[in-house]
Amino acid sequence: MIVYKDILGKLLEAGYTTYRVRKEKLLPESTMQKLRSGGTVTTETIDTLCRLLHCQPGDLMEYVEDE
Repeated sequence: MIVYKDILGKLLEAGYTTYRVRKEKLLPESTMQKLRSGGTVTTETIDTLCRLLHCQPGDLMEYVEDE
């Protein structure tokens, strides 16, 4: 199972408030909601997040084996 790290916190640290993300249309509101609730997002979203945060996908998520 893929588990996302604190992506919203990372965005905030980088200066991307939810208001700014919406205003500049960086990510759709539905994607923001998925990030809040731990839902799955597309690789396109991961690509956008990596570009905004100057990071690698492993900085945003990790694989945790099901028990």
